[in-house]
Amino acid sequence: MSVKGELTRRKIIEKSLQLFSVKGYFNTSISDILQATGLTKGGLYCHFKSKEEIWRAVYDDAVEIWKSVVFKDMRSIPGPLERIERTVENVLLDYLGREVFDGGCFFVNMLVELSGQSDAMGRHILKGFVGFSRLFQSWLTEAETADLLKPDLDFREISNFIVITLNGAATLYMSTRDRTLLQQTNDQLCFFIRQLRN
Repeated sequence: MSVKGELTRRKIIEKSLQLFSVKGYFNTSISDILQATGLTKGGLYCHFKSKEEIWRAVYDDAVEIWKSVVFKDMRSIPGPLERIERTVENVLLDYLGREVFDGGCFFVNMLVELSGQSDAMGRHILKGFVGFSRLFQSWLTEAETADLLKPDLDFREISNFIVITLNGAATLYMSTRDRTLLQQTNDQLCFFIRQLRN
């Protein structure tokens, strides 16, 4: 693909991300995307065959943006429990609190909107949440190997609880824009994580 073609593709993804974040997937029309990008239908369909294909590219882009915020400087944290705490803090205070995406949490918004509307797209988003939970599980396993945890903990349940709590906080924050909610959730989850210690 030429440099110009790549720049056009990037523009479609960036403008569509903003539209999907604010208006939702189903309320965003191809006409909205054309207006935001200044492209013709032919110009748009030269890069993407459908709105769903645009959404999938937008989703991948959103994941990379999310990772750059949530896992910033994570390699410098040797302790697995400290990594979990920092990840929680980054999600709540840096990702949600700084409103990285217009309209709030792109992933929660899309999951709510697409559930029951598009099973394939909904499953695609859920796969990301499952992967996030599995990352926490791997860090808990690492902590167990280092003899840092109380015995007989259910890592899957703990990890799912953290992910569910983060998503609940995202939903409440988007409806209130009350930043104290994010700080309280961070404090409560960090307290919970510290109770797992041996």
